[in-house]
Amino acid sequence: MAKAIHMMIRVLEEARSVKFYEACFGLKIAERREWPDFSLTYMSNAENDFEVELTVNKGRTEPYDLGNGYGHVAFVVDNLEAEHARIASAGYTPGDIKQMTHDGQPFGKFFFITDPDGYKIEVLQKGGRFR
Repeated sequence: MAKAIHMMIRVLEEARSVKFYEACFGLKIAERREWPDFSLTYMSNAENDFEVELTVNKGRTEPYDLGNGYGHVAFVVDNLEAEHARIASAGYTPGDIKQMTHDGQPFGKFFFITDPDGYKIEVLQKGGRFR
């Protein structure tokens, strides 16, 4: 059986992205590898072993075109309101908290935030199918 282990995103400024993912999601650098043309920084936290891989292509100065294919990555939290407030107090701009229903039943409570390179991130209240 296959197991998801990481998602890779291309970023312009490693330090800026590391700061964002650490402040907003408690991710820490698990490993960093350097090559002549690029570097890979793997970030994770104690919640699980899934990682965010930050790829920095050396010499790149223009933002990446995210196109229309990327959707988002999602994180689940125990207390959505507290995390929203914490992220905002850290100087970032989370979107409004929203509630989604399906067939008249609660489905998910969430907000979105955008990282420094324009990647959308969904933050969901833990519960139901979101564990």
